[in-house]
Amino acid sequence: MLQINGKAFSLPAGGLSLADYLRQEGYQFNLVALEYNGAIIPKTKYETTLLADGDTVEIVNFVGGG
Repeated sequence: MLQINGKAFSLPAGGLSLADYLRQEGYQFNLVALEYNGAIIPKTKYETTLLADGDTVEIVNFVGGG
């Protein structure tokens, strides 16, 4: 079990990368910032960073408007 934005999340069999999770949830990479286990992670690492039990992820989604 891991925490994403304060909510418990179970990993699917076979694992999941940060990029896979973001795509699955409909996030656009250019409109988010990610904190992974307490550190800001660059977008270049989203594909290769695999989520694991005990991880904590915070996602900030930028929204435009006026």
